[in-house]
Amino acid sequence: MEIKELGHVVLWVRDLEQSVHFYRDILGFKEVGRMQHGQSVMFSTGRSHHELYLMNIGADAEPVRQTRRAGLYHIGLKVGTTDDELKDAITTCANHGVEIVGASDHGVTHSLYIKDPDGNEVELYIDVQPELWRDDPTVALVPTKQLVLS
Repeated sequence: MEIKELGHVVLWVRDLEQSVHFYRDILGFKEVGRMQHGQSVMFSTGRSHHELYLMNIGADAEPVRQTRRAGLYHIGLKVGTTDDELKDAITTCANHGVEIVGASDHGVTHSLYIKDPDGNEVELYIDVQPELWRDDPTVALVPTKQLVLS
């Protein structure tokens, strides 16, 4: 078997409308449609039928624990290939009251880290030199540095 690409991410959410607002209105995913009597929503960037699927499980669900644990650490969302596009993401986050909880220079990417309404970490990143990592994937193995945007 050979995996061709990561297809989609499914998240359980405590407040569907709050999460729809975050992923659609702030991050810019396109809403494809609602299913299960309006209790789940599919989103797409246009790359495939859906890349993100949110399933409402209600406010009484246990929140994401912010401690060291096995499981999902974060999802990465590419916002472009230039620092200007990453700066636009910073502005969008600030305009919507979304706190940036981290910023890293991974050599091949520049990344911002935010939290969704349920506490899931989301990486917003740009590819710095896509031609280098395509030819030599090991360039992605450099130590992480603090991100400084000029």
